[in-house]
Amino acid sequence: MRYILTAVLLLLATALPAQDPADPPTAPDTSAPAASTATEAPEDVLPSDEVPAADDPDLQPDTPTWKDELKDILDSGAIGLLLEGGFFMWPILAMGIIATGVMIERYRSLKMLSTDTSALRAEVADLLRTGGAEEALAACDAQEGPVPAVLSAGVRKFVVLSRLNYDAGHIEEQVVKAMDDYSVHIVAALERHLPVLATVSSVAPMLGFLGTVQGMIIAFGDIVARMGEVNIVVAAAGGIQTALLTTCFGLIVGIPAFIAYNYFTSVINRYVLEVEESATELIETVTLQMALGQKETGDSPEL
Repeated sequence: MRYILTAVLLLLATALPAQDPADPPTAPDTSAPAASTATEAPEDVLPSDEVPAADDPDLQPDTPTWKDELKDILDSGAIGLLLEGGFFMWPILAMGIIATGVMIERYRSLKMLSTDTSALRAEVADLLRTGGAEEALAACDAQEGPVPAVLSAGVRKFVVLSRLNYDAGHIEEQVVKAMDDYSVHIVAALERHLPVLATVSSVAPMLGFLGTVQGMIIAFGDIVARMGEVNIVVAAAGGIQTALLTTCFGLIVGIPAFIAYNYFTSVINRYVLEVEESATELIETVTLQMALGQKETGDSPEL
């Protein structure tokens, strides 16, 4: 009996698969209940066709386009104030641009003329006293500026009339006339475009005041039309604030133009004074030279 039981156990051991003792025990098969559970959707879950998609463009936040960015730029900063001010802001802006160009041009032109001419004036006077009129004319032509130009006109007239043997009185008169005529052209060249600054400094604030008056008229018209609908103080404050933008912008353009006009006028007056002093010195030198020449001619013995 014992041998029979031993043989039965050996048969059973060879029939069953061997199991690794390190492997964990096999979990019970619960796939069927789990599958049945997964198929049972709760009542509050929407069907798959009604669930909103994550990439739906209608549900995404609106991204700003280039038109929106351009509108934000135009509505902010100085450009926004310019557009808010109304029609009169544009002619004031145009006058501001023109005045800026004139200021840059006049500053550069007058800066190039700011040279010391005392050495040239002394050299011309010395050359005329020693009879070197040709050298004096060459020295004047070699330099640029209002003073060398007017000295060149006077010395050139003196050289030409001296070669033609004109009398001393006529030479002096013609030298003075030549320098006076040329001084008019010099002053006109120095004062070029300055009337533009004078006009801008006067007209820009007046246009600003006109724009403010127009804005006030429109603002009070809106207040009367919306009487009882909005707060009068709030409506009036908004309209007056917009109307005052033109006055502010007009003064911003007009004040620098007025300052620049006065500055350039003072610089030009200094140049004109220097030209007049140089002309006076040249006339005195020419008169003295002609008087000495006549005296030498009268004192020479007759043959």
